[in-house]
Amino acid sequence: MSESTGGTDARLPGNPGDRALPEVTADEYAASFGETLRETLDLDTWLPGEDLGKVYGRLADEVRAAVRHEDSVLTAIRQHVLPRLGGYPAAPKGAGCYAASPADLERIHRGLLFNGGVEACDGTIQPYDTLPLTIFQVGVSLVSYQGNQGTWGQRFFHRDLRLEAGDALTEMIELLRRREARGASDQPGRRDRLSELAQRGIMAYAERAILLRRSSAVWRMGHGNPAPYELITGSGMLELMVESTRLIRELIEDHQKFVFVPSEPGDRLLRTIGQALRPLEYAIVGTLKDQIWKTVEHGHFRWTSTSDLLWDGVKVTPEQWIRRFRDEVAVKVVVGVYRATRLAPAQVFYAHEDHAHLAAHIVLADSVLQEHRGFPMLIDLANAVCGRVFGRETLAGPASVAYVDARAPWRFQGERATRP
Repeated sequence: MSESTGGTDARLPGNPGDRALPEVTADEYAASFGETLRETLDLDTWLPGEDLGKVYGRLADEVRAAVRHEDSVLTAIRQHVLPRLGGYPAAPKGAGCYAASPADLERIHRGLLFNGGVEACDGTIQPYDTLPLTIFQVGVSLVSYQGNQGTWGQRFFHRDLRLEAGDALTEMIELLRRREARGASDQPGRRDRLSELAQRGIMAYAERAILLRRSSAVWRMGHGNPAPYELITGSGMLELMVESTRLIRELIEDHQKFVFVPSEPGDRLLRTIGQALRPLEYAIVGTLKDQIWKTVEHGHFRWTSTSDLLWDGVKVTPEQWIRRFRDEVAVKVVVGVYRATRLAPAQVFYAHEDHAHLAAHIVLADSVLQEHRGFPMLIDLANAVCGRVFGRETLAGPASVAYVDARAPWRFQGERATRP
């Protein structure tokens, strides 16, 4: 779908689909940056690197002006937006702005967090790329404040060259052609789609599966979105979409006591509302259904199913399946934002509509332990454990040794390579 803000679209030459870029007018540029593009490009206005006094002076002036503007915007949000969160059409259950007390957080610390009542999960992916073979190592860790609850890893192998199956020269030309296609980001080659599936889809599925199947805690804490894009779309694979949404449905409808926190939320509306919050405040704003609406509406879910898809005993198409997930399951997940401390930025959280207030208190209680970051320490702990157990050296070292060992029988004599 092309996007346009009016006027003439700028086309990307040579890209499949001739996808359009929205036009940026000269007036829009000047209004946003406070100077014309010509002034920006004029090298006489650029400062020499050694003139740090002027650099820092302008930086301080720009920050002060931005803060003054931000303060006025945030004041307006507190006066006119936060009080109305629960009154707009299709507002989620419990929508509104709330404040947690230090006494509430102390009870969460003692009653849930520090006695192992909450477990967090995080994963990592390490690729090892060689000419004939790409190895992917996926690792997932599950932790609580009572200790490491377990780590799980999987390695799978994508073979680029299959010299035994055909002519070596033909295989090499085809390999180079596929790797050349990597640069076309709008239409990646089949190998790139498989790599994307391996690196993002499978790891995201594994994190949620271990959180649901291997955790024994009352509350489960995950990193990111409970239903991320790569699982909603299946990364282009029907089986992954079906298995992922089936798993997420069980987590949402059956377990219910979960909370997810992304480390890099991209929703600017949520972040803006979050910046208007005071420490220990949280707001319930929308639903997961709202966030995945466009993905489902404009996605390509017209796969040919190799087996019957049964949703509660009713045979459906892949497109009907994902729409039911959005309308019947994702709608039960509320999206909120919280601010743990004065120094920390706001964070987004996802929780079941019936347990959202306790979920907000849990992430607030865990996040105040990191005053400057304001992010759940338990997720950072899971990430640290995962990085230590499944770091790059745990794959690159053994893989390099195996690769060298496999090449050892070859002997090079002058310009000829012979095998004894």
